[in-house]
Amino acid sequence: MGIEPVIMSAGELESERAGEPGRLIRERYRTASQVVQNQGKMSCLMINDIDAGLGRFDNPTRVSVGQDWRESDFTNRIPIIFTGNDFSTIYAPLIRDGRMEKFYWQPNREDIVNIVHRMYEKDGIPKDDVVRIVDEFPNQALDFYGALRSRTYDRSISKWIDEIGGVQKLGDKLLRRKKNEKLPVFTPPKQTVEALLESGYSLLKEQQLIMETRLSKEYMKNMDD
Repeated sequence: MGIEPVIMSAGELESERAGEPGRLIRERYRTASQVVQNQGKMSCLMINDIDAGLGRFDNPTRVSVGQDWRESDFTNRIPIIFTGNDFSTIYAPLIRDGRMEKFYWQPNREDIVNIVHRMYEKDGIPKDDVVRIVDEFPNQALDFYGALRSRTYDRSISKWIDEIGGVQKLGDKLLRRKKNEKLPVFTPPKQTVEALLESGYSLLKEQQLIMETRLSKEYMKNMDD
């Protein structure tokens, strides 16, 4: 047929490294596209022996992970669940109605308070303080409240590095210390609502700066037009 196929085996998709099989498929897919572009020939991506990984005759109760097939080897069917923030980035036919059921979740204030309270549970932050934090920074993504906690640790780590001699001596202190020299000990910070609020105000300033920078670029682009 005059087609120049790019061929791979399903065995190549076996990897313990996360993301490696997907990366390999994308590479071969691009290779097939380059055949069309550079050689002027039709091409395709062919994956041989895919049944070894997906199952026998596409049967979800007969799935192998490389072992020999056994007649007594049956797998219970289980649901496959994806989570994501924006499914509009996914190839549309994959998310069409009937192919998957879609459930949308928009947390209300009570949901957010409960989730953030669990985030700070080990730090001993009472729920009333969590409510104060959520109300102080409304309409933020859940990651924002996790970032508050991380930022208090970042500040404490920076202070600790300064106390043991600064960044320049950090390697010597941790890796090339003398035989009887004790390893510097980092004491995790005690979380307080004041420290979390301080981190929140700092993050808000960063958000505002990013927004202003973006708006400036859009304004200058319109001026050029």
